[in-house]
Amino acid sequence: MNKKVHSIASLLATLTIATFFLSTITVELFGSHEAIARVKHLIVIPGLFILVPAIAAAGGTGRFLSKSRQGKLVDAKKKRMPFIAANGLLILIPCAIVLNAWASGERFDGMFYLVQGIELLAGAVNLTLMSLNIRDGLKLAGKKQPSV
Repeated sequence: MNKKVHSIASLLATLTIATFFLSTITVELFGSHEAIARVKHLIVIPGLFILVPAIAAAGGTGRFLSKSRQGKLVDAKKKRMPFIAANGLLILIPCAIVLNAWASGERFDGMFYLVQGIELLAGAVNLTLMSLNIRDGLKLAGKKQPSV
């Protein structure tokens, strides 16, 4: 059961961040300020209410599952998790909240785009780390053959 919850939560968290990332880039390139504000709002509500529990469930079940496992892949996943969590709590969530507030107030200035750049960079880092954890998790589960 924990393996299934872990898999679903991990995939949901990764897909949620990917959706935020792609939505942001798409609306910045092709959308109006009104569309940008709408995307920023959706990222906060309901987005964060989906993402935060998914990451917590993935982390909690991953910690539980890793108690009975050892090895390089488990160690690598354990080392990535604090960076994923810190990046999310200290950068991504505050950026999302600030950008939502600024966008709803039609504040599309240099600071908005600086924070937006920071958010995109942090999102790309988390997507990369989370994807590596999924890859290693698949290897641990025997669903992906190790590369030669």
